[in-house]
Amino acid sequence: RLVTPGTLTEDTLLDARRNNWLMAVSRAKSSDEEASYGLAWLDISTGEFRVAECDQARLSAEIARIEPGEILLSDTLYDDPELKSYWRSLSNVTPMPKELFESTTAERRLAAFFNVATSDSFGTFTRLELSAAAAATTYIERTQFGSRPALSPPAREHAGGVMQIDAATRNNLELLRTMGGDPRGSLLSVIDRTVTAAGARLLARRLASPLCEAKEIERRLDGVSYFFERWTLRAEIRKALASAPDLSRSLSRIAVDRGGPRDLAAIGQALSAAFALSTVLKNSDDVPDEIALAAQAMGAPDRGLRDAIAKALAEELPLSKRDGGFVREGYSEDLDAARRLRDEARGVIAGLQQSYADETQVKSLKVKYNNVLGFFVEVPSQHGEKILNSRARERFIHRQSMAGAMRFSTAELGELESKIASAGDRAIQIELGVFAELAARVMQSASLLEMVASALAEIDVAAALAERAAESNWVRPQIDESLSFEIEGGRHPVVEAAILHEGGPFVPNDCLLSPPEGADAGAIWL
Repeated sequence: RLVTPGTLTEDTLLDARRNNWLMAVSRAKSSDEEASYGLAWLDISTGEFRVAECDQARLSAEIARIEPGEILLSDTLYDDPELKSYWRSLSNVTPMPKELFESTTAERRLAAFFNVATSDSFGTFTRLELSAAAAATTYIERTQFGSRPALSPPAREHAGGVMQIDAATRNNLELLRTMGGDPRGSLLSVIDRTVTAAGARLLARRLASPLCEAKEIERRLDGVSYFFERWTLRAEIRKALASAPDLSRSLSRIAVDRGGPRDLAAIGQALSAAFALSTVLKNSDDVPDEIALAAQAMGAPDRGLRDAIAKALAEELPLSKRDGGFVREGYSEDLDAARRLRDEARGVIAGLQQSYADETQVKSLKVKYNNVLGFFVEVPSQHGEKILNSRARERFIHRQSMAGAMRFSTAELGELESKIASAGDRAIQIELGVFAELAARVMQSASLLEMVASALAEIDVAAALAERAAESNWVRPQIDESLSFEIEGGRHPVVEAAILHEGGPFVPNDCLLSPPEGADAGAIWL
């Protein structure tokens, strides 16, 4: 494994509430002055995968919107005279050989990564988008050495679907962090009431990419209004969500063979929460489309997977599967037998220590263990000399003399050491087999689990925004496709929070930015 900023999966190295995007950028020039760029960005820790195309005027704005943890581009593009200073102003750029972005083999490489004959089933992509997507997946293969993450097929983002905000404006708006780089005091920090890491990531993405289509905005607002009007249901939903671990990242670690017993348990717990939420929402009245689809997705996986995980795993779980001890007692007869043999042998050693102490009349005699001698008997030096000069020397084989102690071995200790080692190894191998079986079942349901993770995040965001609206008595805006912009008693969330924190009163403001009646719809009015 080669560790890079864009391919991290460990929770200790990642911000649970932010995506860690790996972006690839490809370019094609139509003339000396005009160029188009293909963008592909994926999060190996959650499986999300997006592609888009833009012109040079929007390139920096798109990169600022996505905020990738690592950017891949060809060394030729990296040294382009016009963009050289821009690339070097970024701290996370990784130049790569231009062959990585070869467009003639891009579609084949992308299809091979997903083990399909063709990428046509993923949608229609431009040549630049395919080039960038193939570069990103090839980079994943080269850094992960055969461990393929559970990535979703690439989804195309349409430029007209979200608002285009240049990097300078985005910085001044302080959407996700202040101009000083602090998340505290940003718009996100003021409105975020999500209770899951996946919900927080989704809210941050939506805030960074505001929608431009009234129909889509209304669809999201329907979900917020639904939970806003039903405070008891909202409280129940948020309580259930709070018990749901980060399904996406646990699934990703299982996929690349970096997962442990706690990741399996997290998947089981997330499924339990999803099934409970699905039942509650399906039994509710007048559920809006977005929430109904999420409820359907949460109930889709086989409940047998959740039950199998709960049946197999113990209550207390180690971090690593190789530590053992994570399979519940009674789950496997072979495992229980190996554990009994291992534990009973240790009990016999304790009995031998007492027996040896009685035989030699050395109360300070101890049976110890190290990796060089294995199990051995240790006594103070003066008692060791007596053992060597007595009949006990036939039983106690001298192994080592030290400054203040002497060490001996016995045939019984050698036999027990062999039994303990073989029983312990067998127990570990059985547990690793149980883990492998459960992990295989998880990966068989990977696509459904990804849908569950997305649904949990959508429900969390809608319920969280409803909670925030209820806190401050916010109202639903009226949205249409016209240029009308009229606010009565407007309250800026960040400004109001800052003033109230200082103990001062906040005065609402009206705002009218609609064009004059009969004005040209294409004009800009200030």
